[in-house]
Amino acid sequence: MKHSRPIVIKLGTSTLTQGTKKLCRKKMLDIVRQISILHEQGKQIVIVSSGAMAAGREIMKDPKLDRLLPRKQMLASVGQVHLMHIWSELFALFDIVVGQVLLTRDDVSNRKRYLNSRDTLHSLLKHHVIPIINENDTVATQEIRVGDNDNLSALVANLIAAEYLILLTDQGGLFTADPRLNPTAQLIPLIEKIDANIYRLAGKPSDALGQGTGGMITKIEAAQLASQSGTSTIIGSSNHPDILLDIVAGKSVGSRFLATTTLRESRKRWLLSEKPQGKIVIDHGAAKHLMDAGASLLPAGIIKAISNFERGNIISIESETHPLAVGITNYSSSEIETIKKIHSQSIEEVLGFSYGPEVVHRDNMTMIK
Repeated sequence: MKHSRPIVIKLGTSTLTQGTKKLCRKKMLDIVRQISILHEQGKQIVIVSSGAMAAGREIMKDPKLDRLLPRKQMLASVGQVHLMHIWSELFALFDIVVGQVLLTRDDVSNRKRYLNSRDTLHSLLKHHVIPIINENDTVATQEIRVGDNDNLSALVANLIAAEYLILLTDQGGLFTADPRLNPTAQLIPLIEKIDANIYRLAGKPSDALGQGTGGMITKIEAAQLASQSGTSTIIGSSNHPDILLDIVAGKSVGSRFLATTTLRESRKRWLLSEKPQGKIVIDHGAAKHLMDAGASLLPAGIIKAISNFERGNIISIESETHPLAVGITNYSSSEIETIKKIHSQSIEEVLGFSYGPEVVHRDNMTMIK
């Protein structure tokens, strides 16, 4: 099965510790082995890794600290370094380079930071580096925290337009009842629609060690968020042999939540629902490329920018007579006025920097019919 879009893999604390108070190197190595095979196959993999708090407790010899936010942030600060060191060493065994990315909600909701975060991740993937993402717990306040890595992984999946979101946990998927309490509980292999009944089946979070922040409910929330942006989600047990390889190979394992829309339709609804904060007027040749070939908008075809807008804003793209499309601009209005009518190769020379050759990339644009 060929995947043209990235795959996001979320690893929970229970997976990384295997129910203990320490990181389980043996399990982490097995996960790295599977990811290395996918990487060798040309798959683009992004990891959202929990475990910083557990790693911090391991380094600090499991201190009896209170639950005040600064203490948690201290553990996350100590643990994140330790966690990344382990990931880096394990992946180095397979000659794979990893990069650390720490995010807060602002990084995926603020449009300018959204673009910067997305561009960083795409650049890492382009250079065959596996990004390892965690929430920036060391500085994030309650207002800007995502709150759990399940939902963070769904936001990342949306950010990079992932094909699949894989949530590995200590459970085999979503069951008709709690399998730990009811031996007759049956795995639900396919969920086409997430409704109130699905949430009821998820029950309440259960974390005996008090190290995780989620449970099945946050995984359902993540699956719903991902499905609405065109990404299918699979919840599976990290204890299933070769779980990642089986999922990517299309085997029926765990619980699969189907996407409720396509990536294109999701992006189109979002762009068309927002009020443009400015305009770019383009010439006939650029308009023809946009309409006929579905091309990106390059500076050479731009006549002028109207109104003041910033990088990351949604703008209207118009011919000299009528609107053609809406999209997310990679450059501000003042920058566009400086680079209009020039070749893309000259952007860095003119501005002193470059966010890429496209003023509006085709993936962040939708035509107005």
